[in-house]
Amino acid sequence: MNVYDSERMAEALVLSGYQQVETADDADMVILNTCHIREKAVQKVYSDIGRIKPLKKKKNDMIIAVAGCVAQAEGAEIIARAPVVDMVFGPQTFQQLPDMLDEVHALRAKGKKSRLVRTEFPAAEKFTALKSVTRAPITRSPSAFVTVQEGCDKFCTFCVVPYTRGEEVSRPTADIIAETQALVDQGVCEVTLLGQNVNAWQDRQSGLRLDGLLAQLGAITGIERLRFTTSHPRDMDDALIAAHGNNLKLMPYLHLPVQAGSDNILTAMNRKHSAAEYIELVARFRAVRPDIALSSDFIVGFPGETDADFDATMALIEHVTYAQAYSFKYSPRPGTPAAEDEAQVDEAIKTTRLHRLQALLNGQQRAFNEAQIGNILPVLFDKPSKKNGQMSGRSPYLQTVHVTMDEAIMESVRGRILPVAITAAHNNSLSGHLSDGD
Repeated sequence: MNVYDSERMAEALVLSGYQQVETADDADMVILNTCHIREKAVQKVYSDIGRIKPLKKKKNDMIIAVAGCVAQAEGAEIIARAPVVDMVFGPQTFQQLPDMLDEVHALRAKGKKSRLVRTEFPAAEKFTALKSVTRAPITRSPSAFVTVQEGCDKFCTFCVVPYTRGEEVSRPTADIIAETQALVDQGVCEVTLLGQNVNAWQDRQSGLRLDGLLAQLGAITGIERLRFTTSHPRDMDDALIAAHGNNLKLMPYLHLPVQAGSDNILTAMNRKHSAAEYIELVARFRAVRPDIALSSDFIVGFPGETDADFDATMALIEHVTYAQAYSFKYSPRPGTPAAEDEAQVDEAIKTTRLHRLQALLNGQQRAFNEAQIGNILPVLFDKPSKKNGQMSGRSPYLQTVHVTMDEAIMESVRGRILPVAITAAHNNSLSGHLSDGD
């Protein structure tokens, strides 16, 4: 979601006369688009501000802005703590960026300090603005994100999203189709639909659900691949499960966070589903799409987590098996119920459990990758690899695939889906060569 928002901000700035630069040293404006999910991400914001501060001393007219969820959560406190910051705005107000810049310049012209804070929740206004956005001529990948839903009404006890992104809001179908068509016109052939609870998306006028939206997007000429993230188990319906078997454009990859395998912890998290219900949901997906690759999120050391609770999480992972996963030690977020829980788990115990859990998950990921050796996978080529003479792309299962090829043809394969014979597997990627005849 932050990548998507950052791209939209960059485009708004380009349309306002700015030009993207590679480093802060060359910038007249620096925006830190932030995440508030974990404490380390918040700490990094102030570290980055400190790193940029000397640059502003050299350029008195430089503008420093903090955007995103940390901005939403902390607001004016950011400017109080870091007076070098000129603008603070939340994720629902970035469409106001050109107007905010005009205000900053007007204040400076009067010899006043610029101290703008925008932390409202006009999600509908944001989506209205997105409807009319003309994509600026910045470098584009053949894959793109499209936000279809924002916010969350679930109120998991560990999560700040309902407080930083607001209530669940869905974009109208017509706006999503128009944005997708505009992307296709620019060469995009793979679209990932985004939402904090993307499978909660619903067109309020027509009643269309996500499976129907995916069907309409799949009918657009030029769209070859569709994905969506992130899903909540509580919002998964029969039609969306069936779509994984009958929508040929929908890739066999699903990110379905479970967070924990213990019913005690799931209840404490307010997830409102059990481990057994999650496992049954996975079985239903595999029944319609046996080759589907699953990923998930796991929180280790949630308040009150016992050894037995942790063992239940390990057992769930062993039962489900994942192609990829994200795992973290529990990080108390101010204002959330779990942060006030007195049964906080010792940091050393969290660390030990996380290492065990990640060893299991990493082993499953490696096994999934190794199972692809000898297969021919359709790979959407995106960009040159870090290693000279290689192009990289994505498999249907979202794995990065590196292919050695003549540099003379590298640019010609960008944006194309070509068959690749997989010859080697690594922890986080695959290697192969173009299959015979291509």
